Amino acid sequence: MDVAAHLAARGVPSERLEEAVRRSVEEGRPLGEVAVDLGLADAGELAAAAAAELDIPFVPVVSDESVDPELVARLPVEWCRARRLLPIRWEGAPAALMGRAEAFDAIEHLAVLLGRDLPPVLTTPAELDRTIERCYFRRTATAPTARPWAAEPAAVSPAAAGAEDLLRAADGAPATQAVNYLLLDALRAGASDIHLEPEEDRLRVRFRIDGLLYEQPAPPKALEAALVSRLKVMARMDIAERRLPQDGMARVRVGAREIDVRVSSVPVADGERLVLRLLNQQTALLPLSDLGMDAEELEAVRALLREPQGLVLVTGPTGSGKTTTLYAALQELDTRRLNILTIEDPVEYRLPAISQMQVNPRIGLTFARLLRHVLRQDPDVVLVGETRDLETAEIAIRASLTGHLVFTTLHTNDAVSAALRLADMGVEPYLLAASLHGVIAQRLVRRLCPACRRQAPLSAADLDGFGLGAAAAFPNGVHWVASGCPECLEGYRGRVGLFELLRVTPAIAELLRAGATTRTLMEAAMSAGMRPLRRAGLARVAEGTTSLAELRRALGRAE
Repeated sequence: MDVAAHLAARGVPSERLEEAVRRSVEEGRPLGEVAVDLGLADAGELAAAAAAELDIPFVPVVSDESVDPELVARLPVEWCRARRLLPIRWEGAPAALMGRAEAFDAIEHLAVLLGRDLPPVLTTPAELDRTIERCYFRRTATAPTARPWAAEPAAVSPAAAGAEDLLRAADGAPATQAVNYLLLDALRAGASDIHLEPEEDRLRVRFRIDGLLYEQPAPPKALEAALVSRLKVMARMDIAERRLPQDGMARVRVGAREIDVRVSSVPVADGERLVLRLLNQQTALLPLSDLGMDAEELEAVRALLREPQGLVLVTGPTGSGKTTTLYAALQELDTRRLNILTIEDPVEYRLPAISQMQVNPRIGLTFARLLRHVLRQDPDVVLVGETRDLETAEIAIRASLTGHLVFTTLHTNDAVSAALRLADMGVEPYLLAASLHGVIAQRLVRRLCPACRRQAPLSAADLDGFGLGAAAAFPNGVHWVASGCPECLEGYRGRVGLFELLRVTPAIAELLRAGATTRTLMEAAMSAGMRPLRRAGLARVAEGTTSLAELRRALGRAE
């Protein structure tokens, strides 16, 4: 297709068209790509016009059904990227997906490699890149027979200066390949952590998926030393130091996606134990509406975000999703008009247009010290990753009383306990009553797999430990239970949040000022409309989102 003629026909000014042509020649890129970068055309529009001229199908979005990893079994990912070409399923038969019309020349080569004719199909360059990533990410070549673990360990190669692409897992020494396969398998499974646990006669590997650990096929014990060294090199740790704990950070790529890997090592009796935390921004930075709050809770949280000042607490045990909730809340704020600063330990995910700072206790850079300096940066909103001591609590509260909206976290079991924990730290009741605007307590529970969940009759034993009145949540006398199928893990797939929201009304503020007991505050909060975590969980069970067994695991027995 004559892109210049197409742009001229669309009314693009001649001077802009000349600029695009000049840049295309200077940069050695197709005119269409340059025109899209300059905002002179839409990539989908150009691709559709080229497809119409060539009389071939145009596919704006490639469906999951069209992606077939078996078709690329003999093709390196670099070959597809370089030639802007990928074999897919189109209308039930193999076809050649092109990201540029110029890729026609490579189709014959692809047909020879696959031993069959492939009709051409055109898409946009960006959609081709996404499809290549999806295809190789799902590729089944990571079966145990394809892994390099039977080979002898080789010398560890130095880590690349930038992020390493895991889709090139076939390259490198056996230890490098083993690490790449391990990380890819974990990302495919949706794992948040990888545990490498040396034992006397084996290396145990476990993935944390949806909050629980699942054992995985492991490399042989003979590969352990090279694998640990490779991971420590990637994380810029000292491979010669095996006696002391160490922490490091690595960065890997899956196509265009970058994932940070936080590595922690500790010496144990049989070697070094490593835990890798996978910080996948695409799965962690969720909108507030996707966390699992009902409509009333969501509106109440958004009302807290509209407050010009005050203190908002998010509480729950480790791994309950507090950071995800706080990041989702910050993303709802107007970053163009507000100065938003965070103090974290560590900074796990980067937020656009928000200044994030990391504490470093080894040099005296604590939450309290950073918070004092942050208040001189003219902030509107401040996030304090965790309130651990009275000094941090007092500075945060005074900041909330002087025109700042302050978010912070505590480790308590429910919303009312969080409010009283600050008083236990030594915060004056009158300051607490004046500053605290709301508390969000939360837990994460696994979702029942919609493909295999089933209903079962409810018995008294099922409700044991849930307290009086739990049966009222199941008027039909049935509840949902897990079964298990090839699409899930033991009947569950994914997680959802349970929330308990305490809004500090004038009556509750007065109780805080008077030093009321936990029981009195709980009764007042429930009278003001707070739904306890256990009741929120029972509602999720009744609707089939989770099960009583999972709720009991997350919340324990009722007092």
